[in-house]
Amino acid sequence: MNRRRLIHNVAGSNERRKELRESLTSAVALLWLNLKGRRLNGKKFRRQHSIGPYIVDFFCPECRLAVELDGAAHWTDNGNEADTRRSEFLKRFNVRVIRFENRAVFEDLEGVLEDIKRNLL
Repeated sequence: MNRRRLIHNVAGSNERRKELRESLTSAVALLWLNLKGRRLNGKKFRRQHSIGPYIVDFFCPECRLAVELDGAAHWTDNGNEADTRRSEFLKRFNVRVIRFENRAVFEDLEGVLEDIKRNLL
């Protein structure tokens, strides 16, 4: 088994990923409408993609970029610590992480998309 298979969409995460895809927040759903089908710079994004024990909201495999949308739970001490652990884990596999507050998707969708574009390498 290759290393990629050991960390991406690992066995056992399928059900949880499916649950997340079926119960998207409105911010995730809106951003997905703008990322799916290679709509952003022709780049492929995956929704609710697992990397190791974590499931990221969006992942661009070509650019090794994870895009995370954060709600209120992320702005607590526990949420910040969990986000830091997640980002450090992903960094070990050369995955860059960019984060946006959910409200940014509604208040400044174009700005969010431009920021994602700037991070596509």
